[in-house]
Amino acid sequence: MKPKFFAGLVLASFVFASCDTTTDSLGISITDIADNLTIKTDTFTVMTRSLKANSVLSRTTTAYLGKVRDPETGAYITGDCMIQFHNLENYEFPKKDDIRSLKDGEVIADSVEIRLYYDTFYGDSLVPMKMSVHELDKPLADGNYYTDYDIEGMGYLRKNGPIAELPYTLTDLNIPESLRKKSSYRKNIRINLDKSYTDKEGNSYNNFGTYIMRTYYKNPSYFKNAYTFIQNVVPGFYFKSESGLNSMAYISASQLNVYFRYNYKDSIYTGIASFAGTEEVLQTTHFTNDNHVIDQLVADNTCSYLKSPAGIFTEMTLPIDEIVKGHENDSINSAKISLNRINNSTNSEYSLDVPSTILMIPKAQLHSFFESNSLPDYKSSFLATYTNSTNTYTFNNISGMISYMNKHRTGNDWNKVVLIPVNAAYTTVSSSTILTSITHDMSLTSTKLVGGLNNPGSPIKIGVIYSKFK
Repeated sequence: MKPKFFAGLVLASFVFASCDTTTDSLGISITDIADNLTIKTDTFTVMTRSLKANSVLSRTTTAYLGKVRDPETGAYITGDCMIQFHNLENYEFPKKDDIRSLKDGEVIADSVEIRLYYDTFYGDSLVPMKMSVHELDKPLADGNYYTDYDIEGMGYLRKNGPIAELPYTLTDLNIPESLRKKSSYRKNIRINLDKSYTDKEGNSYNNFGTYIMRTYYKNPSYFKNAYTFIQNVVPGFYFKSESGLNSMAYISASQLNVYFRYNYKDSIYTGIASFAGTEEVLQTTHFTNDNHVIDQLVADNTCSYLKSPAGIFTEMTLPIDEIVKGHENDSINSAKISLNRINNSTNSEYSLDVPSTILMIPKAQLHSFFESNSLPDYKSSFLATYTNSTNTYTFNNISGMISYMNKHRTGNDWNKVVLIPVNAAYTTVSSSTILTSITHDMSLTSTKLVGGLNNPGSPIKIGVIYSKFK
């Protein structure tokens, strides 16, 4: 394509600094540089296609439970999750002689429950769902777990069947509406574990909480820290969606609560031993996608898709050879790409959200970027956010990616990048907002993008600005 020429000065590309430069001399220096600077622009076509994700690293602080159907594509998505619980360092129950929850002279728990707290959800909060709760036979080893990791198939669950089965709705109708409307109420799924329980050694208890308490009084060292607790007492639980449709809970926190009575200063109190599922311990989600529908979407060459969780990415082939040809001695000051979104063709109150943030990385870094907890460096990795007013994602300047790929011509995919829906976490330090982590977006999102391998009427363009001194 024939380059276009224009006269001017790209101020953002140059920095002039002098401690004692006068206004007059600064004007002269700018004029001299402008007279010796050549700036060129050009545009090139970028090819895109959908890329099946298969699975992604399951490293988030949110767990997902339920089953839904995407009204736009008809694809089913099921979320099952594993959650570990931990205790505080050197946790202690009251002295055994102070416990007043007793049966035949032995310590018991009055009741025990698991609470799965969710701040958001997808679907209908009143639709009937059913889950089963399984105790792990052993804890998962430290490592990277992907969303297709089959905990059940790998033999991690105890063979005695589920520890509980629960029909539920996300709106807990057992709680009066007046209480649910209070600001102090936090939406949750409550799982009762009060039925009889048998541990791996064959010992029987009236409930799971009694097992925890008696284990403490027999081996208090097991409660020294989270590691000893998980290794010796509670390896974790697997929450499996069994039936129901159109409900997915985004579980942001969880608790295992044991209730008992104890004596303190001649009065009897109710005590609660709480063990939390937090980011300090392992939490994974196993997603089952409708592969038949996913394969059909990937095969559609009239557009490309972004779909989470663990659904579809968009692959872009950047025309590196064309961009650098004839400009070997030039500087690439800017390389801009805008991706236009195609609006949903189906109107539904349950339409999936549009991915809010996407990450661009070289295809070769598809796994290593997340496994190493990398952050965008705006040289070989970039973020873009969805702009609702223009219905686009825009990467304003990926000139660093052009340079990176031109220098790293290894493998068949050296000139390919992948666009991935992600969650970006930020923190504020001294009034400055700092990006702290990037993880795969596990929420339910989906959108189509203009492009594809067979869409000549709407090609994606990358606009490049070059500069060099005469």
